[in-house]
Amino acid sequence: MDNLKLNVSLLRQRVPNLTSAAKSVGLRPATVSNLCTGKIPVGRAEVRTIAALASLAKCSLDELILRGESVEMIETGIKPLDLFAPLAKGGTVGLVARPGMGQLVLLGELFHRFKQDGYATILLKPNGEYPELKDMLDDVQHVTHSIDDTYNLIMEMGTGAEIMFAADREHVLTGEIYELQERLQQEGIHNVTTFLVDLKGAVVDDDMPYGPLETLWVFDADLAARHKFPAVHPLHSTSSVLEGSHLDQLHHIVQQRAQKLLRRYRELRSLVNVRGVQGIPAAELTAYGRGERLEAYLTQPFVIAEPYTGIKGVRVALHDTLNDVQAILNGSMDHQAVESLTWIGQLQA
Repeated sequence: MDNLKLNVSLLRQRVPNLTSAAKSVGLRPATVSNLCTGKIPVGRAEVRTIAALASLAKCSLDELILRGESVEMIETGIKPLDLFAPLAKGGTVGLVARPGMGQLVLLGELFHRFKQDGYATILLKPNGEYPELKDMLDDVQHVTHSIDDTYNLIMEMGTGAEIMFAADREHVLTGEIYELQERLQQEGIHNVTTFLVDLKGAVVDDDMPYGPLETLWVFDADLAARHKFPAVHPLHSTSSVLEGSHLDQLHHIVQQRAQKLLRRYRELRSLVNVRGVQGIPAAELTAYGRGERLEAYLTQPFVIAEPYTGIKGVRVALHDTLNDVQAILNGSMDHQAVESLTWIGQLQA
């Protein structure tokens, strides 16, 4: 039963505004999202919920429920992404940020790395003028101007190409992105990983800004304000890779421990901002110090930012990130100054 999953592409095609539609029939949008991403196994969902979704999509239960397949992770070499919200290969990724939080810098860095790793990179140019996009165009191999252009280009590349595709939310609101994904799947093309951004920043206020996603990267205003980049929220970002058997056991343990520490650190930091370090209980000083060091370690210099920062960009393998985070969690870095862990790659032995 646990290898069942929803036919999310069919749902997207038949019910473009899934959030509103779910609410209209008494379903919680968060529940629908969790079912679509696999966070809630279909086999354990209420029959009423599945039946309501089938009714919304005007399809049979057999059409709505598919046999699940394993979710493959693409390692990015970016510490907070790989640790807290791994990139699901062939899935849809949503970036939730207001302007100025660094979402395009992160996307530009990813496309730089993907191009080096042999992926084809495509950007569907948004309507309007966005000067901030020009910094990432060097690492975009193909710029398209319509959904049909994108479809034709991907069809020319065929099933053998691994493709990274980015588009603005305007194409989500029209439903065109889901139509494109459906057309490609009908042609047997499943090797396109789609990145959705919102250049206007309106998605921050939505419960499900892009509908169901395989990977969600939420940016944090507090991290961005303190120049802790990439400013990806370690507690609100998530991925279907994290579910069940898709994740290595060590990764799962380290990720859970790191989130627990950072959750407590954020609570303590609120107190410190008001009362100073002396205002928190002595018993909490260790947690505060380790949380501060972990947050510092999760910053990372990017290659595309080298001209501005003067710091050489680095890639950190997942196994190194896991080992380093374990070392911080276990207290091996308690003697290190916080500043020495900021803007580095992996810890030095």
